[in-house]
Amino acid sequence: MPILEVESVTKMFGGLAAVRDLSFGVERGEIVGIIGPNGAGKTTAFEIITGFQTPTEGRVRFKGESLAGLRPYETARRGLGRTFQIPQPFPGFTVLENIMAAAFMHHPSRPAAERKARSVLERVGMASSAGFLAKNLTLADTKRLEIARALAIDAEMVLLDEVMAGLTPVEADEAIALLLSLNRDDGVTFLVIEHIMQIIMSISRRIVVLHHGEKIAEGTPDHVSQDAKVIESYLGEETFLA
Repeated sequence: MPILEVESVTKMFGGLAAVRDLSFGVERGEIVGIIGPNGAGKTTAFEIITGFQTPTEGRVRFKGESLAGLRPYETARRGLGRTFQIPQPFPGFTVLENIMAAAFMHHPSRPAAERKARSVLERVGMASSAGFLAKNLTLADTKRLEIARALAIDAEMVLLDEVMAGLTPVEADEAIALLLSLNRDDGVTFLVIEHIMQIIMSISRRIVVLHHGEKIAEGTPDHVSQDAKVIESYLGEETFLA
């Protein structure tokens, strides 16, 4: 059984369909990419999966159970973490405090939450930054903090929304190495939105392609990159051809 099942999901805003009849699944232990131009419905799909938006039609299941009607904190409590296009740490908190705030979800005592937070910091390579204020972090470390907070809720699956955007090539390589390690060694499942094609093609087992809110292709990176509909939809798109 897939860990995540998206079934015939549609989201209407007035007369506009941001997502239309979207279906796909993610198996436990996979890294699946979602690509598409701006406005394709990628982030809306994330919002629906994690409870920030309610679908007009369709269903989402996580670990075999419906997520219908659940709020974001309730989907998180079930083990579904996410990051955001624009990182949203508590800027006046330290790195450790930011991660502890997430860890309290399953580790309600302060000592237990701190132990969990320090373990996560060590895992993502940020132990030396524990006392830094979040507002003083580099972009790369802020995005790493986002991943750490998702791990601190004991997430079994994490949805990453353009976590590589704005990173230098070296920083992106380090982020890729972390994701692949978390997937391989810790068993974390990832669903990834990313505009940098070299990255999404290199890390994803499968890719879902959205265009105007609809899925136009799904398959391995090699299959998707040769799909006629994908090529036509992205013709002239620098993000795809780069």
